[in-house]
Amino acid sequence: MLASYILPGVKIDGFITAIILALVLAVLNAIVRPVLVFLTIPVTILTLGLFLLIINALIILLADYLVTGFDTSGFFTALLFSLVLTIIESILDLIF
Repeated sequence: MLASYILPGVKIDGFITAIILALVLAVLNAIVRPVLVFLTIPVTILTLGLFLLIINALIILLADYLVTGFDTSGFFTALLFSLVLTIIESILDLIF
């Protein structure tokens, strides 16, 4: 929810939607992300790991399609959302 307040192109309807989004992102990161990472190993090596940001943005766009009440305004917004989400998770990891 914090990332939706920071970025203007991301909209989350409520707390329940945020919980559902977190669950969907967790499932997609557990199932879809490893398959995409495996299939794109050469591109990831060539870009020194920066292609993983593209994979994260694609997973967020897939979650946008699956979860009603969560909306991103495009690919670059999803990319920024993934960056902001990573920064917030890193800060929370340092605190706890």
